[in-house]
Amino acid sequence: MNDFTSFEIISGNRDKGMVILGDHAKRHLPERYGRLGLPETTFSRHIAYDIGIEGLCRQLSARLGVPAVLGGFSRLLIDPNRGEDDPTLIMKISDGAIIPGNHPITEEEWNYRIEAFHRPYHRAVNETIASVAEATGRAPLVLSLHSFTPAWKGVPRPWHASVLWDSDERAVLPLLAKLGADTNLVIGDNEPYDGALRNDTMYRHCMVTGIPHALLEVRQDLIGDEAGISEWAERLAPIFSAMNDDPALHEYKRYPSRTGPYDEA
Repeated sequence: MNDFTSFEIISGNRDKGMVILGDHAKRHLPERYGRLGLPETTFSRHIAYDIGIEGLCRQLSARLGVPAVLGGFSRLLIDPNRGEDDPTLIMKISDGAIIPGNHPITEEEWNYRIEAFHRPYHRAVNETIASVAEATGRAPLVLSLHSFTPAWKGVPRPWHASVLWDSDERAVLPLLAKLGADTNLVIGDNEPYDGALRNDTMYRHCMVTGIPHALLEVRQDLIGDEAGISEWAERLAPIFSAMNDDPALHEYKRYPSRTGPYDEA
């Protein structure tokens, strides 16, 4: 794969008990796929990656001194925030853009992308979370960062940021409260998406294992440049730090998922 890496681990102090994730941080593709038959301009759009999230993850990791794991490939290749059995794992059409390199796709190629890209990323997430748990002897606090478009199908989205979650409210409620304390912000609760998605990153690494977590979406126009990224990093760092200081956010407790019963081994 010409030394293509499916993830990047940003080093940090594992004794601090926090892990930051950026599933869709990057828009890279292995050389063998070219541009999946798409024009280069496609890779500046949200369908290729979460705009602003790589920079936000890097700044927060540096400010807080904690490790982060970034997905190393464009979600047009395969979506790391979907389960292996999800039909949208490899998209044929995304926001009106037909992806020639994904359709038609053989079963062999589908399985190859899972094995070569999707699984290595999730192994890196799992190993990083496990190393933090081992270092602290407690459950880590896992915070996942994403971004969403300012409008969808011509309809503006009013939220500056939103917290997505399933049923474990431990990290969610304080995050909503701390963000909501700023009267200049409109903060969504499971908007514009529902955070209960079976076998997505938060499900497989946190819901199933009982680890406190939250997924934060920031509107892309607010973090589309370095100034915006720095502004949000400055806003979020003390919030994340205060949450991390709460012992209740370092306990294992498994909540039932709104997606249905867990598959017990």
